[in-house]
Amino acid sequence: MNRPIRVLVAKVGLDGHDRGAKVIATALRDAGMEVIYTGLRQTPDMVVQAALQEDVDVIGVSILSGAHNTVFAKLKELMNKEGMTDVLLTGGGIIPNEDITTLNEIGVGKIFTPGTNTSDIAAYIKTWVAEHRDF
Repeated sequence: MNRPIRVLVAKVGLDGHDRGAKVIATALRDAGMEVIYTGLRQTPDMVVQAALQEDVDVIGVSILSGAHNTVFAKLKELMNKEGMTDVLLTGGGIIPNEDITTLNEIGVGKIFTPGTNTSDIAAYIKTWVAEHRDF
């Protein structure tokens, strides 16, 4: 790769808890990635538009509100509409295992739950990008 991996970290909806998103953003930056953090209270459309403008390789969503099924499905729909089929959509938060399975089935990448080591997240992103992106 001739440039750093570009990751957009987003908080969608009214969930105001952003400590986890900031920890992940810092960890990914420390792992050599370029990170754009959207801040709180973003809509799925705002996130996808920011991802397009920033030409990211990955969209990572931190969600604790319980709206994960709706939010990820809408993000995936908008990404597909924009032709972003080679951009990883991943995320984490308080998400039940059965919902993680459902999200994976609609094309969302690995979902990380509380307690995941940040180096595991960085390794997953690096591996996914190496296998799916060409730059």
